[in-house]
Amino acid sequence: MQNILSSGLLCKNIKIKIYRTINLPVVLYGCEAWSLALREESRLRLLENRVLRRIFESKRDEVTGVWRKLHNKELNDLYCSLNIVRVIKSRRMRWAGHIPHTGERRGIYSVLLGKPEGKRPFGRTRHR
Repeated sequence: MQNILSSGLLCKNIKIKIYRTINLPVVLYGCEAWSLALREESRLRLLENRVLRRIFESKRDEVTGVWRKLHNKELNDLYCSLNIVRVIKSRRMRWAGHIPHTGERRGIYSVLLGKPEGKRPFGRTRHR
């Protein structure tokens, strides 16, 4: 996949469509149930910036004439879409909106309300 995104034969719009339709769904599968720490957020941003750098390639500095990598702000300006962490947070909020419709008998509904029933056993869980 990385060879396609860094290929000079495809235009940037096609590369972005490939990234959005193939790469993003694979990376974001099940993201509605994730609890992201700052470390995971930064790793996801790093992954997205790495892919976008392959798509948009290097830039030649007009003053010195030296090739350099694009800065994160430049990538965000060129991509013109929500970053991956915001996509995850919006999907989580959309998913949380569907939970009340599942009914009170489902376990996820009681977790959303913060009223789980039952007791946890003492000690460490045993795996058989």
